[in-house]
Amino acid sequence: MAKKAQGQQNRKWWFKLLKKLMVGRYKRPEFVYLGEKFDKGAIILSNHEGTDAPLTLELYCDQPVRFWGASEMNSGLISMYKYQTKVYFHQRKHWNIWLARLFCLIASPLTNLFYKGLNLISTYRDIRFTRTIRESMAALKNGENVVIFPEDASKGYLEELEGFFQGFVMLAEVCYRRGMDVPIYVTYFKKKDLVYMVDAPILYSELIKNGATRAEIAKRLLDRCNALGKMDPHALPEEEEKAEVLPCEEKIAI
Repeated sequence: MAKKAQGQQNRKWWFKLLKKLMVGRYKRPEFVYLGEKFDKGAIILSNHEGTDAPLTLELYCDQPVRFWGASEMNSGLISMYKYQTKVYFHQRKHWNIWLARLFCLIASPLTNLFYKGLNLISTYRDIRFTRTIRESMAALKNGENVVIFPEDASKGYLEELEGFFQGFVMLAEVCYRRGMDVPIYVTYFKKKDLVYMVDAPILYSELIKNGATRAEIAKRLLDRCNALGKMDPHALPEEEEKAEVLPCEEKIAI
């Protein structure tokens, strides 16, 4: 019997109903695991693909998740409107700024409602980032997976990612100092193929055992993310031939 992702998520009833309406827009993907399936209390890294990767995980991941999101998207309607028009639609999706402003007059109120249900963990670019760390650690201790989209999207959402910001490394580092050796899953959503590639989890202690810096860890996982994006899930290399493809009848349904 198919598992229901929404039964695992800590979401309000009205938001669960809203998610049912979104299933037609965001189709159920094929999850290809190169190691263990998602468990609880892990960090999940993913490419963004606009709204497709986040909402695909929200709809179809069979473990509880909490997403990192820009504080501007979690700070009220006016802040969200400014962020969506200038950053999301204009800078990253390359829309004309006036078209973006007009579109967001309708889109931002709806997005604001949706984000209230999503229960984001706000991220900041100043000292308030300590709030992000504290809330993330609480979520991990509570058995939720913290999903982070660390790509540098200043040039838009690219198929081959050009950089990872290091905030997720800082989170794993603080967790480690507090006695939590958090597993990290690197994933890549292949939107055209409707496939979510999920690498085998790696513990933070493994990443630092040779003295790797934050920058080196971010670069290593960036390279792995891009490698996942180039894999053919149905013609995997010999060393990955044991990868598990979640068949259609076992995929998560709303």
